[in-house]
Amino acid sequence: MSDLSLYTLAFASQGQTVAELVFQVCRTGTIDYHHRQLLQSFLLQEHLTEEDHTAIDRLLYAVRRGWLQIVD
Repeated sequence: MSDLSLYTLAFASQGQTVAELVFQVCRTGTIDYHHRQLLQSFLLQEHLTEEDHTAIDRLLYAVRRGWLQIVD
């Protein structure tokens, strides 16, 4: 696991929630590298709730529809 992945997992476990991430992404209309790393870390967690999983699915749907942009 890379240092960035370890940092991301540590950051996610320090209080950043899926709901907060969804709010940030929807507010800006973009998903940047940091957001993608957080999404990945959330998806790798075994205790992801159904509500969180649904929120992530909705973000991915919004990307597919062109409502959100992925930026570097």
